[in-house]
Amino acid sequence: MDYRYLLFNKPYDVLTQFTDVGTSRTTLKSFIPVPKVYPVGRLDRDSEGLLLLTDDGQLQHRLCHPRFGHPRTYWAQVERIPDADSLQRLRQGLTIRDYTTLPAEVELLPTEPPLPPRTPPIRVRKHIPTAWLQLTLQEGKNRQVRRMTAAVGFPTLRLVRVSMGHLHLGNLQSGQWRYLSADERSQLDQLTKGFNGLNTRPAKRYRPRSRHRYN
Repeated sequence: MDYRYLLFNKPYDVLTQFTDVGTSRTTLKSFIPVPKVYPVGRLDRDSEGLLLLTDDGQLQHRLCHPRFGHPRTYWAQVERIPDADSLQRLRQGLTIRDYTTLPAEVELLPTEPPLPPRTPPIRVRKHIPTAWLQLTLQEGKNRQVRRMTAAVGFPTLRLVRVSMGHLHLGNLQSGQWRYLSADERSQLDQLTKGFNGLNTRPAKRYRPRSRHRYN
């Protein structure tokens, strides 16, 4: 079966769903005309960046399964400048509500990343500086990045997912989408190779049921 795989750069204030019934919010329907593809995981309405969509239910099942860890990298603009101790706490794992986060790669970026201004602009408090962090996680719990930075005292003001495994935003502009290249599709197969134990369902066109959220 010839499945379809798309990358989308989700803008701020867009719901990660196609159904617009019962909501006045903008949805994926306003950007992606390809029928019967659905998101792999989610990005919250107030988050931006890379989103993978497909009609390959087998792949979606594997990538969303909690036993399958793969890197997800985010740029987070936070209030104030995190110190070394706070960065180390983020790296080693934090207890948030009823779970402890896995160790993560976290660094303080020396300069602001090359992103266009957000519409609407972030909330800025006079005389309070902001900083940008790059965080690479191996899991994708609900609003995890925001809860992690808040737990160490540096609330997230803007959050952009820039990569997922080998897939990167690159030059894809906000609101734009494209099909994966043949090489990216091959690497995607390699990313999930060896997880046949999770593959207990017959291949079929995917309709979303999962409530997994990736910040």
